[in-house]
Amino acid sequence: MLDRDGFRPNVGIILLNQRNQVFWGKRIRTHSWQFPQGGIDRGETPEQAMFRELHEEVGLQPHHVHIVARTRDWLRYEVPDRYIRRDARGHYKGQKQIWFLLRLTGNDWDLNLRATSHPEFDAWRWNEYWVPLDMVVEFKRGVYQMALTELARYLPRQDGRNRFLRGSPRARDNNSPLVHTERDPSNAPPHMELPPGASFDPDPQGWQNS
Repeated sequence: MLDRDGFRPNVGIILLNQRNQVFWGKRIRTHSWQFPQGGIDRGETPEQAMFRELHEEVGLQPHHVHIVARTRDWLRYEVPDRYIRRDARGHYKGQKQIWFLLRLTGNDWDLNLRATSHPEFDAWRWNEYWVPLDMVVEFKRGVYQMALTELARYLPRQDGRNRFLRGSPRARDNNSPLVHTERDPSNAPPHMELPPGASFDPDPQGWQNS
């Protein structure tokens, strides 16, 4: 479902814990980290799509979260041609997104990366609010910056000791919670650099056959 300009309606999700840290997921079999997001199906409202994607990508139900805020208007990004299927080139241009800021009212163990048979992430962690944009695929960085900036005003107040980081993952507080995976930790390939304490699941769908 595309609009007249070739953009697909989509939702993005910034999920907060009680420390104003955000859910940060590693896309399956890639080096990129990102927030949950997904398309709005025909007949859905943005809020309905958000709750569906929330369950499909991180396993949470509506009662696990509280909606804090959402972006006022659509935020758009264009997808480079090399990422677009040949049959969609000339028609599909990119995504237009409504972003939601959610507060987790449940527990960490309520999150489940394999709530469906087609997981989007193979690892996750809690990260400081200002996520390192150099870990996001390049064409999404502008929208991330706009969404984080617009929604930052709605963050619940924290004491002055809470510092937001924009730098590389090496600059993070070593006391931050570690990366979570659904299996026992295993070593990442030598060419893959993960944040401190990260684990890597080389076959996140293999659990179905084990």
